[in-house]
Amino acid sequence: MFPLPTSTVHALTPTIKFAPDAAVWVLPVLFVITFLLGSIPWGVIISKCVYKKDIRKEGSGNIGTTNAMRSLGAKGGIIVFLLDFSKGLLAGWLGLLVSNNVIALADWLAGAPLGVAFIGCVWGHIFSPWLEFKGGKGIAVAVGAIVFVFGPVGLLIEIAVFIILVIITKYVSVGSIAAAVICPFLALWLHFGQWALIIMCAIAAITVIWAHRANIKRLLSGTENRIGKKEVA
Repeated sequence: MFPLPTSTVHALTPTIKFAPDAAVWVLPVLFVITFLLGSIPWGVIISKCVYKKDIRKEGSGNIGTTNAMRSLGAKGGIIVFLLDFSKGLLAGWLGLLVSNNVIALADWLAGAPLGVAFIGCVWGHIFSPWLEFKGGKGIAVAVGAIVFVFGPVGLLIEIAVFIILVIITKYVSVGSIAAAVICPFLALWLHFGQWALIIMCAIAAITVIWAHRANIKRLLSGTENRIGKKEVA
């Protein structure tokens, strides 16, 4: 089951058509490109260039949207989110482009380019080489990639789960972790049989959950910051 209508796919991706054996070099190149794309630390760039401070020394020290909202204000947080979202969106589009132009050697490999792009941009964001292989927690960039990896249905489900749990618990981290948890199950539903893609989505989800390990510890100890409460460094 492909999550985007065929007409939409053709409109979004030009025709290049690689030979089947091109996957041997196309997929590694795709991973490197999406990793580097995901590694751009927009939180740090915006905080230093626009707000003249280092977001890593503010609030929780994280470079993502939540800390940007607390440290840079709503406008700064929105800008950081949109930039991180955009790099995931571009990575997802590149995955779709390759997916529709490389002939898979087997059905289970059909969605591999989408999986490579997804995990590439998420890992790049979490393990940014420009920040000594440290970074954000991968939510905004993952949501951007999901637009193409899961399509509108998967995207809406992810957003709905995130929003509902944040509203109920008042913890952004709970919504983020829950969105990561359901990711492999959505991949299984929307791309059943494309096991390479499903496995890579699962690995990306596990990485995002791992990136929230400090939040999980605070949730278990009852010290996690709720929405509206000042972030404790």
